[in-house]
Amino acid sequence: MSLFSRLREGLQKTRDGLVTRIDQVLANFTRIDEAFFEELEEVLITADVGVATTTDMLERLREKVRLSRTEDAAEVRELLKQVMVEMLGAEVQPLNIEQGRLNVILVVGVNGVGKTTLIGKLAHRCRMEGQKVLMAAGDTFRAAAIEQLSIWAERAGAELISNKEGTDPAAVVFDAINAARARTHNVDVLIIDTAGRLHNKQHLMEEMRKILRIIRRELPDAPHEVLLVLDATTGQNAIAQAKAFTEVCEVSALALTKLDGTAKGGIVLGISQLLGLPVKLIGVGERIEDLREFNPQDFVDALFAE
Repeated sequence: MSLFSRLREGLQKTRDGLVTRIDQVLANFTRIDEAFFEELEEVLITADVGVATTTDMLERLREKVRLSRTEDAAEVRELLKQVMVEMLGAEVQPLNIEQGRLNVILVVGVNGVGKTTLIGKLAHRCRMEGQKVLMAAGDTFRAAAIEQLSIWAERAGAELISNKEGTDPAAVVFDAINAARARTHNVDVLIIDTAGRLHNKQHLMEEMRKILRIIRRELPDAPHEVLLVLDATTGQNAIAQAKAFTEVCEVSALALTKLDGTAKGGIVLGISQLLGLPVKLIGVGERIEDLREFNPQDFVDALFAE
């Protein structure tokens, strides 16, 4: 199965919940009037696109319809696709990984969003691109997290630095940076797992700040990415989580997981704009290769695919 086919397959539930209903609206109206836009507004909001994003999207669509003077439903469908791509940003934004340096990616997010799985898949992706990867088990609050990461490290062909449950996470990160810098390792990418920090748990947030201090003390230009992992199945609730994390650490990019398991994939359309952060990775399946670099055009094409 091609990469595009896997993406299309992974977005099936969102397509059913969003695009199929958009097509129903287009089929029900012979004129593109205010009643049409009101109906479309309801579809977008109930598909978890969000009120602010829906308002922006429809304003853009109205302008395109006005300029093109079209009343053809098929043409409006294409104009809507154009609007979505524009809002997502036409360019692919890859992870900030450069040759010739130790690249540090700090992965954050609440429990249950799929951080550990994403780290394993990301390690595999980097390995397939010829990079040597080291993983750090910075979630020391749960023994299961360390075990899970160990399994993923083996699957991905990456090394793992870990310690026993209850160890200071910052100490694990310190050890991992030293191991990555050691000549015997020649590591290209260090991916650091962290515990699921809840925004109302102040001591856990303080722990995150401590980890960041350690990283910056040892590598002043790091971390090169602070990747916030969000679960697409939570829809608009993901935005509240994201805002809490951006207050604690300088999140540089978003990764959306479980897009294959939700009809709420419309969240992708607004979350980047609302937070001022690029979506760089999306998870569209359980296979190790189902972590995709986010391509706005491919995403919209797969969403609207027949």
